[in-house]
Amino acid sequence: MASKPGILTDWPWTPLGSFKHIILVPWISESIYWFVVDKERCDLSRFSIFPFVIWRLVHNQLWISLSRYRTAKGTNRIVDKGIEFDQVDRERNWDDQILFNAILFYLGNRYIPGSSHMPFWRMDGLIITMLIHAGPVEFLYYWLHRALHHHFLYSRYHSHHHSSIVTEPITVDKSTDTLYENSLRRQEESPNVVHLTHLTTPHSIYHLRLGFAALASKPYSSTWYLWLLSPLTLWSMMLTWIYGHTFVVERNRFDKFVLQTWALPKYKIQYHLKWQKESINDLIEEAILEAEGKGARGEELNRYGGVYVQKHPQLKVKLVDGSSLATAAVLNTIPKGTTQVLLRGNLTKVAYAVAFALCQKGIQVAVLREDEYEKLKQSFGTKCEGNLVLSKTYSYKTWLVGDDLSEEEQSKATKGTVFIPFSQFPPKKLRKDCFYHTTPAMQAPMCLENVDSCENWLPRRVMSVWRIAGLVHALEGWEEHECGYTVSNIDKVWEATLKHGFQPLRLPTQSNS
Repeated sequence: MASKPGILTDWPWTPLGSFKHIILVPWISESIYWFVVDKERCDLSRFSIFPFVIWRLVHNQLWISLSRYRTAKGTNRIVDKGIEFDQVDRERNWDDQILFNAILFYLGNRYIPGSSHMPFWRMDGLIITMLIHAGPVEFLYYWLHRALHHHFLYSRYHSHHHSSIVTEPITVDKSTDTLYENSLRRQEESPNVVHLTHLTTPHSIYHLRLGFAALASKPYSSTWYLWLLSPLTLWSMMLTWIYGHTFVVERNRFDKFVLQTWALPKYKIQYHLKWQKESINDLIEEAILEAEGKGARGEELNRYGGVYVQKHPQLKVKLVDGSSLATAAVLNTIPKGTTQVLLRGNLTKVAYAVAFALCQKGIQVAVLREDEYEKLKQSFGTKCEGNLVLSKTYSYKTWLVGDDLSEEEQSKATKGTVFIPFSQFPPKKLRKDCFYHTTPAMQAPMCLENVDSCENWLPRRVMSVWRIAGLVHALEGWEEHECGYTVSNIDKVWEATLKHGFQPLRLPTQSNS
């Protein structure tokens, strides 16, 4: 936004928001109708405007995705300054210019003599275009650009253009060749920490920072118009299945440490398929060895990862599954004064650690299923007698929930119940009279740079504790692995995380629906 927005700052269709493209529907419908129904009135040049607009949108998006990918890898970068949310917000309306051009094309086609039923090729048209561009256009552009740097126009319109630090062809000078050669020699940036993640749903690929920047800058949610992209979604799924290699999604900087996020080309549902297990393990092992080769000090795993340490005992890179920090985050989310909690969901490493820590503090942990009770009791031994109970009631005000929480169980919760997830996936928010906390996560400090996208469904500048854990592990210089069934000192990990500026999230003040 300009420093002093003028009357022409916003486009006329800005109030339409995401529905702004609907203004082209009348022209598109008319051109298609005459193309199909009446061949005599059909105008191929008019019909071609819409495909041309679509191609411009696709072309721009491809360059945006490629640019963001190169930024994430750190190869051949000229400008080291990172991209932040404010820049994404300024540039989210990049397609307005294309929309404006489409309107001019349609109006010109209808009202300018000779612009309809144009032939495929006209040599005189090419010559006229070259002469106009080399003559009046260059002259008008030069003086208009100078006028835009006048204080009145600059503060109202042109300052928006200079808000983002980018390289432009118009700034070319004698040093450009040297700058270009230096950028070509710049090697890919070696990460200190690698966060290994995977895709969640088929539509989640559009929410990656390599996808649609505007979507990636908001918490993940399923939107209706993404279903219109189903053919492209199916193609991307096939591509990820065939490609079969991790790819760099994001690069952040914390002081002198570089944190990269690598994505496995696998979706959540594939982790539940037995025949995909070997393929996923091979991809993770390959990513670990690649991180080792690049000199990474820590790698965060979304799974336990103990098998990889056993298979490669000489690993210098430290594997961190983040369970200790996740446990600490859940424990510090539970409201003070709580004496009873209900544990429900698949029993994971974090679930065992949370339940054990609560029992040690004298807080009663209730479970609803006998098999879960027996597993916990067998794991704890006699250390938690009296605090671990098998319950038949749902009247607990604090629920610690995992992936297997059913809608029926949610419906039995009492009014005002607080749902605190201990897994990486949030429960479906069904109750308007209850409170839902986010998955274990913390607010990132401002010294974390190049943050321009949301991590899944989390708010802006909020990171999952599994992602934070590896960074803290590297910052502290800890030499042990945290994977398999190993759990680090929970209090030690929590204090170290707070020391580096990460802050816990507050409980929601009202329920969500």
